[in-house]
Amino acid sequence: MASPYPDGDREKVASKLPSALQQQLKVRAAELTLDIQDAVEAAITAWRATERPGFEVDTAGAKSFSTWLPPGLYEDFKDTCTQRNVSYTQGLAQAVRDWLDDHPSPTQAARPEETRRIVVCNQKGGVGKTTIAAGTAEAHAETPGTGAKYLHQFIADLTQTELDRLNRTREQLAATVSEYTAGGQNVLLVDYDPQLHLSKQLGITPIPVGEESLVRHMTGEADGDLRNLLVPIDDPRFGGRLHVLPGTREAFLLDSKLALTAAQSRGFQKESALERALRPLEADYDVIIIDAPPSLGLSMDAALYYARRRPNEKPGRSGVLIPVQSEDSSADAYDMLAEQIEDLEEDLHLAIDQLGIVVNLFDSRRGYIATSSLEEWHNLEGPTVVAVLDDLKEQREAVRVKRPLLAYDPASKQANIMRLIVAGAGR
Repeated sequence: MASPYPDGDREKVASKLPSALQQQLKVRAAELTLDIQDAVEAAITAWRATERPGFEVDTAGAKSFSTWLPPGLYEDFKDTCTQRNVSYTQGLAQAVRDWLDDHPSPTQAARPEETRRIVVCNQKGGVGKTTIAAGTAEAHAETPGTGAKYLHQFIADLTQTELDRLNRTREQLAATVSEYTAGGQNVLLVDYDPQLHLSKQLGITPIPVGEESLVRHMTGEADGDLRNLLVPIDDPRFGGRLHVLPGTREAFLLDSKLALTAAQSRGFQKESALERALRPLEADYDVIIIDAPPSLGLSMDAALYYARRRPNEKPGRSGVLIPVQSEDSSADAYDMLAEQIEDLEEDLHLAIDQLGIVVNLFDSRRGYIATSSLEEWHNLEGPTVVAVLDDLKEQREAVRVKRPLLAYDPASKQANIMRLIVAGAGR
């Protein structure tokens, strides 16, 4: 319900909001020297703009709440609630809850957050999982501030054809990266694929079969510290912040090893094996990125479980990033992965966020096959397309000389696409 503001630039709206959220909103607005109406306007605007699923708020016993908003905003908000199939009370509660999370009290120390965990995966091989995993890890770890400079120039230089492929306007992209904060983070990049492409592309020696490895830590066969296996990427651009856990061919046996260990050890949960191995390292890293194998077996279940949303973790912070191509077999592979995610969510009562789709190796010379498939990815109900990556030479050149892409050519289009993925994934 709305009524005009005395000077006509706002209208009074009446809704409901849980008492606890009303009190927190009042206190936080005062701490930040904001009017409550301005805080609610910002909360609703941000909630409507985000494409990630809302974190459901308990609205039982919600009390009457009124404020003043710009004309039309409340009606737009109600339309968005209808589209998302949530009540107006739930939508407002989500908006206020998100705003409180994004605007912490200046009188309190910031609450430590879970290490962000990103699994780069697809059942189909050859879609660029390793390229995306390595590139996004580098974007998180590179020298603070430099990525934003390159990224803003990249967006300014995009052609209309490139904007059309992304299904975004230049203004929308600029808004997405307006507060780009990646860079300067401690990052662990995990080679979880027995094909070892990640280790080899970065010039890192894989772990021989039979020696201590991630696989052996997952199955309880190792006694040492996993930190002893980590290899730093020695490039000044990353300032010692980027480390790699090399892969091993023994990962080809991981599914059978997990099944055997579960059969022999009471209480061994196959799905949590990767988490048990990596959890001790999380205190050292802001982001852990997994280059997953093209598999739908137990090893993938363990990776998906590790990427799940943990209690009190904000939606879209951790999850899966899915590289695909503009062709039908890639769509079939995505369907199988989506089904595996859904089954795991139902069986174990958890949530796994799909952070976005990256359409890789796009080649417009394939005509209708490529363009119609790209359109289908954009129209997919679920994760959004966060980037479209052409088949460019810089990554192949970087692999040839065994250097990270963002160190080999930090200003290249391919490097900036990696930053764009980081800026857009999970939003």
